[in-house]
Amino acid sequence: MTTSTHLVHSRRFLPLFVTQLLGAFNDNLFKNAMVLYVVYSVYSSEAAEAKFSAIASGVFILPFFVLSALAGQLADMRDKARIIRIVKACEIGIMLVGGAGLLLARYRYGLGLDALAIPLMLTALFAMGVHSTFFGPIKYAILPQHLHEDEVLAGTGLVEAGTYIAILAGTILAGWIPVEWAAIGVVVTAVLGWFAGRQVPPAPPLIDAQPMDFHLVRSSIRLVADTMHHRRVFLAIMAISFFWTIGAVLFIQFPPLAKNVLDASKEVASLFLVVFSVGVAIGSMSINALLKGTVSARYAPFSVIMMGLFIVAFYAVCRLWTGHPGGALLDVAGFVSEPLAAPLLLSLLGIAVAGGMFVVPLYAFLTTTVPKSQTARTIAANNIVNSGAMVIGSLLAVGLSAAHVTVQDQLLLGAAMCLVSAWLGRLLFQAECEAA
Repeated sequence: MTTSTHLVHSRRFLPLFVTQLLGAFNDNLFKNAMVLYVVYSVYSSEAAEAKFSAIASGVFILPFFVLSALAGQLADMRDKARIIRIVKACEIGIMLVGGAGLLLARYRYGLGLDALAIPLMLTALFAMGVHSTFFGPIKYAILPQHLHEDEVLAGTGLVEAGTYIAILAGTILAGWIPVEWAAIGVVVTAVLGWFAGRQVPPAPPLIDAQPMDFHLVRSSIRLVADTMHHRRVFLAIMAISFFWTIGAVLFIQFPPLAKNVLDASKEVASLFLVVFSVGVAIGSMSINALLKGTVSARYAPFSVIMMGLFIVAFYAVCRLWTGHPGGALLDVAGFVSEPLAAPLLLSLLGIAVAGGMFVVPLYAFLTTTVPKSQTARTIAANNIVNSGAMVIGSLLAVGLSAAHVTVQDQLLLGAAMCLVSAWLGRLLFQAECEAA
């Protein structure tokens, strides 16, 4: 029996895996239902659509930047399983608000949409960002506490793959079901997530409780400074941050790119996100097989360079795409019958597979390089830096759109950032070899 199969059947891992899977599913069902509805049913301007998509991403990311230090302190100094139960209970209330916003968007188009529905949806999205901020450090930090040392990489890979399988499922539903069904679905999923979270075994703190620092700016600066002095952790965090900045730029561009460049429907925009999610899941599992359970950055530079090349290929296909101005938007069947659809989707899949292979070992670095009593705070510091980088990526996308840079040309920004990630990955592997 493989390590991964063994873990999936273990109570040390399965409840956490299911809880994380349902949370990621709900995030993406809600966010994509909201963004796709607004992009395809409200706006008719490429710049306005890209701007709203970027704003939605920024609203979700902001809590990671502001609250991660507090979340990391809580996770290291309190029982992680208890925090999971509290966070998942809050998700039910959040999704009641978000579901109400989706229903108002569907049935009160006009004044009600701008004055009430969109603010309600963005409020719920921000609250889900808060929810994920407090859950994020736990889902990785709890692994070294519940798993054996030779199981941590496999557990990290399964969590990452499960996350993207959940993103896949949420994205598919968001693109295919009516928005009113999405409103019901997010509430039901929140209830299921609360039930799964109650099954996570206790994970008491490994250090004595210490006073909490509730000064958000001071605690964030101190946490990042205390974490970044470790060279391998610093390099891993910086490499992950560039990866998620690239991901943020790509995810922001998918809906407006599908609509305005490819003349494709929201189902095709959803298909892009599905292919991306499948690819990251494949990459996450593949790197575990290549490394045979050893936490190493050996393949990081090669992986992210391949990711950059696939982004360039994706850009080139978009430039060659022949649009259908004035006609109906292509559905999935019409899209896949286009001559350039196959190379476009294969390029996108390549981006995601290479990205998954790049990022999974780096997360494992963060949980195995530091003492178990500090893992949650290390992940929290990573989240602060990641979210700051992603906000910068979102602002860049908004700025480039305002400067009338087309969405396909913005893809080249992601390709350029891959070079920086490859350099950081190489430095990390060198530091790994020196420490061996």
